[in-house]
Amino acid sequence: MKTLGLTLGKFAPLHKGHQFMFETALQEVDELIIVIYETKVMTVPLHIRANWIRKLYPTVRVIEAWDGPDGYSNDRDHEIREEQYILGLLKGEQVTHFYSSEFYGEHMSIALGAVDRRVDEDRKLVPISATMIRSDPYKYREFISDIVYRDLITKVVFVGAMSTGKSTITEALARRYQTTFASEYGRDYWTEHQVDRRIGLAAFDEIAVGHIEREEKALLGANRYLFVDTNAITTYMFALDYHGQAPELLTRIALENAQRYDLFFLCDDDIPYDDTWDRSGDQKRHVFHKQIIADLKERRIPFVTLRGSLEERLGKVDEVLGRFKPYDN
Repeated sequence: MKTLGLTLGKFAPLHKGHQFMFETALQEVDELIIVIYETKVMTVPLHIRANWIRKLYPTVRVIEAWDGPDGYSNDRDHEIREEQYILGLLKGEQVTHFYSSEFYGEHMSIALGAVDRRVDEDRKLVPISATMIRSDPYKYREFISDIVYRDLITKVVFVGAMSTGKSTITEALARRYQTTFASEYGRDYWTEHQVDRRIGLAAFDEIAVGHIEREEKALLGANRYLFVDTNAITTYMFALDYHGQAPELLTRIALENAQRYDLFFLCDDDIPYDDTWDRSGDQKRHVFHKQIIADLKERRIPFVTLRGSLEERLGKVDEVLGRFKPYDN
């Protein structure tokens, strides 16, 4: 007889305790169903939380319960609502084992006619809870998969023309918020590979890929925020400026960049121009600044402009971050 396991929860967020339960179930049953509920306890949308599980456990059947009962309670009316909801989802499929680490394992297993399989109920093997992680993901980083953790970080990118203070503010904010930052990969690449201050068209693809790799590495060690100095959209603008066109991969990455970051800040060209050997003049800066604004508008990307001194710019970022809620506003 085929054994069929079932577990349910909000997984808000998914952590190593949940994963220990899933992996225990996968060793004990032929197939596992995971029902994941909509919830208000965190702003990460249901389908993103469901996709964490799908990426980590591709053999598991994940059911998104958009209209499931909210919360857990030992009130019998609530228990009956939940039992009826789950039985409705199963459409007659017979579950043999119900997995949980909670009190509701008892009533659900009885309703399903399944073995009540409690896993690490006292949290001794994996001492963590979703409540603890929501309070401070960075503190409990060891209990969170990389796939989950990257979606708990607010990604903040700074765009703008050359010599508009992007690198300065990115590093200053990383110090201020005790987190990581991703410096501009393109500048490092250009310095190393330029010939007569030029690089070839194909190089712009390498820059876009290299920059994202740098971001991903910094993201996994970030504390609440990752601050990023420029992105593929800026690289795309430089490609147009150099060659009158952009290569295919860069164009695609630049399109995807609109969704990659939570907040875009545009550094204004109101600060003194730092005329280093690798730059092409203040007049060029003003033109490039206008082109970047036009491109952001064409992509329908909302952005906040930063003007004035470093302290004034930092104050503006602080104000925006103070009001910002990931996946919410």
